[in-house]
Amino acid sequence: MFKRTLLCFFLSVFAVGCTRLPEGIQPVQGFELPRYLGKWYEIARLDHSFERGLEQVTAEYSLREDGGVRVINRGYLSDGEAWKQAEGKAYFVDGANKGHLKVSFFGPFYASYVVFDLDQEHYQHSFVTGPDRSYLWLLSRNPSVSPALMDRFIKRAKALGYDTDQLIMVKHAEDPR
Repeated sequence: MFKRTLLCFFLSVFAVGCTRLPEGIQPVQGFELPRYLGKWYEIARLDHSFERGLEQVTAEYSLREDGGVRVINRGYLSDGEAWKQAEGKAYFVDGANKGHLKVSFFGPFYASYVVFDLDQEHYQHSFVTGPDRSYLWLLSRNPSVSPALMDRFIKRAKALGYDTDQLIMVKHAEDPR
C-alpha cells in the first residue's frame, strides 16, 4: 500500500511539473479558444522524437464534450511513405483567458502547451512552447508564412533563450520550399 501511495505521489508531482511555464515565458492574455480552434500548419519546430522525420504537419483543435480541447496532430513520414496521426486532449491550466493549457497524448500524463505570442487580431499565427526551452513551434493558418513573420519568430525565440539554430522548417505539399 505504501509503495502504491508513494508511486501515486511521484506521478502526480511529475504530472504537475510538466505543466509548468518555462522561466521567463508568459502565456498570452485575452486568449479566445473559439478563435483558436480549427486547423493550424506547423511551420517551424525544434526536433523531438515524437515528430522526427515528419513533414506536412498539422494540428487540428476542436471542442470536446467535457469542455476540453480535442487535439489531432498529423504528419507525413516521408521515409516510410505513410501518414502518422496522434489524438490527444487539452485543458486550461489557469483560466480560459490565458494561453496556457496542459495536453496529453498518453493516459494521465500531461505537458504544458504555452501560447506565448499570438496574432490576437486575426488568429493567423501562434508561437508555442512546452514545459521547457527544448519545445518550440511556429503555427500558422496557412502552410507558409511571410519572411517578416519568420524573422520575428526567430528573433523573439532567440531573445527568450531558445536554440533557434536547431529549428526545423517544416515542408508542406502546398509549400513551394
